[in-house]
Amino acid sequence: MKKMDDTSTGSWTLTNNPTSSAGKNSCHPNLKMFLAALSFAYFAKALTGSYMKSTITQLERRFDIPSYLIGIIDGSFEIGNLLVIAFVSYFGAKLHRPKIIAVGCILMSFGTFLIAMPHFIIDRYKIETSVRWSVNSTNNLSPCRASSPESTRAGDRPAILPSRGCERESSVSMWVYVFLGNVLRGIGETPVQPLGISYIDDYAQSENAALYIGCVQTISVIGPVFGYLLGSLCAKIYVDIGYVDMETVTINPGDAHWVGAWWLGYLITGTITLTSAVPFWFLPKSLPMPVDKHDTSCTPEQTRFIKDSPTMEHKFRPEEPANLHQMAKEFLPTLKSLLGNPVYITFLCVTIIQFNSLIGMVTYKPKYIEQHYGQSASKANFLMGMINIPAVALGMFSGGVVMKKYKLGIMGAAKFTFGTSLLGYFLSLIFLVMGCENSKVAGVTVSYTGVEGLSHQEQSVSSDCNSGCLCSRREWDPVCGENGITYMSPCLAGCTSSTGAGRNTVFDNCSCVFLADTQQGNSTATLGQCPRRDSCDRIFPYFLALSVLSSFIISLGGTPGFMLLVRCIKPELKSLALGIYTLATRTLAGIPAPIYFGAIIDTTCLKWGIKMCGGRGACRIYNTSAYRIVYLGLTLGLRTISFLLCISGFALLKRHIKKEEKNAPTNGSAELESLWKEEKSSIHCQPFILASDCNPDRETHL
Repeated sequence: MKKMDDTSTGSWTLTNNPTSSAGKNSCHPNLKMFLAALSFAYFAKALTGSYMKSTITQLERRFDIPSYLIGIIDGSFEIGNLLVIAFVSYFGAKLHRPKIIAVGCILMSFGTFLIAMPHFIIDRYKIETSVRWSVNSTNNLSPCRASSPESTRAGDRPAILPSRGCERESSVSMWVYVFLGNVLRGIGETPVQPLGISYIDDYAQSENAALYIGCVQTISVIGPVFGYLLGSLCAKIYVDIGYVDMETVTINPGDAHWVGAWWLGYLITGTITLTSAVPFWFLPKSLPMPVDKHDTSCTPEQTRFIKDSPTMEHKFRPEEPANLHQMAKEFLPTLKSLLGNPVYITFLCVTIIQFNSLIGMVTYKPKYIEQHYGQSASKANFLMGMINIPAVALGMFSGGVVMKKYKLGIMGAAKFTFGTSLLGYFLSLIFLVMGCENSKVAGVTVSYTGVEGLSHQEQSVSSDCNSGCLCSRREWDPVCGENGITYMSPCLAGCTSSTGAGRNTVFDNCSCVFLADTQQGNSTATLGQCPRRDSCDRIFPYFLALSVLSSFIISLGGTPGFMLLVRCIKPELKSLALGIYTLATRTLAGIPAPIYFGAIIDTTCLKWGIKMCGGRGACRIYNTSAYRIVYLGLTLGLRTISFLLCISGFALLKRHIKKEEKNAPTNGSAELESLWKEEKSSIHCQPFILASDCNPDRETHL
């Protein structure tokens, strides 16, 4: 073949290609390293995110804050994400993408360490208790302190008196550090997905890109499983392990004021996230283009002809940065066109409402299992990680398989998504009747004589049986009487003596513990709340089974539902549509849902803890029936509203499909005629025209 001379690149032949290893290797070694690194980064961020969900009750108790503040902390991740997503998506694509991802992973790890920091700068966790004696002492003090002139002057003050550290802790609430750490996590997470996925899409073979992205997404599903399992493990370990003598700790993981080693998990996940940043520093800014993304027969002259031609540059160089004025001028008409699509707007509204229901439910589900079924935080997290999360992952995968096997179109995907969601909704209605009765707590849910159903006005923690004791009404140091009723403290149970030490302490001569057969006091009580009734234990396995089944069925519609979003809009509007979709769901669902769910749950609290410096702390016991109604009622109510919108959505979708089918023949003829004219006026180099760009320095912008 004849050689063609080029002053800048040396000799070329028509049969030779520009130097590139892309044609030789189906997957470049650096691309494999990037895939492994991105998968690890996805795993790390999913691990930390799910661990955060698993620690909400631990954080509530440790910082003595209500549920709505936990909702604010949980939503702060989305706030951090939204602060920088526009800048990262635009500028990050023009810079060194692997290094930008590495910086994001470092920020995520620093944010995670910041969340754990309060544990090391505040005092040890103090348990509310009226038991004050040395473990080695044989003369235990009486829980029932008889009234005296000296004790009367003390009044009904809290058992834990304010200290000098109180002023320091009250000036800057420790939960603010957790909030700021989660915001930093959100900022750091921003570049991982858009820049990582775009990097794979740019430098992977077209037929392999979807597989690689699917593998990365699959790895990210494993993260929540390990996150909840780590949460289960840390919840079993006492918060101040290594700092206190465990023999002096009189509570166990099942108690309402137990706090696990929440900080330990954040140190572990922060270290893992920091490690995930390392590989990205050694990856190049760009890789050789795969053979199917540039034409192999293009010579430098042909490439330069395309690049220099005024008619071809606009048509075949879409990745060139457009004029900012032109972009701004075209943005509003494009946005108007997108928001004028009734199918897209209806789908967006339905998704926002569904996400509000989903996020609120998932955030507080471990807490619901704890409070309603009397399970420990450790067991609740274990069940979420081992049962619920795998069911959701299997459902999403199965939905994709069904869609591919039966080749569901846009209407088929809509019907399948609606059907699975509706079936899951009907199954979830059964949860309303799978309830447990309130725990029997004297003076809160039952009277001291055992009469159930006290109204708010009738609640009184004092009674004639403990009137001779000077008891604090603020303490929450529960004991379980022989009669199966829980008392807020040994003092309020009227106990005058005790035997044993530590967790084996038994309180004797409790004047308020009445046995049913004798109706006389002076019985015994043990540390901790009384266990739930057998009927509640029998219901719990059925609750788990139904939870797994409903989660699986609802998740079946996840993949077809997302494809419905992609297919109901014009191809040139997809990027903008997905951007608005992400922005809307995070702003209108990810941030507010945990907050108002938490605020509504707070209304069902029966007994609030008291902070060291005074003021309301974390809730100690909830009205179980009211909790079930507001939690499930709000979840199902939001989904009911979304189904009503779906009815109008189906009508709009049918009209949209008919319109597209009607316009298809006309559009098809016009496109064929346009293509024929292009063919006649082409420059007779169709192979490299179809390649659209033969420049090896090509860079894709988001």
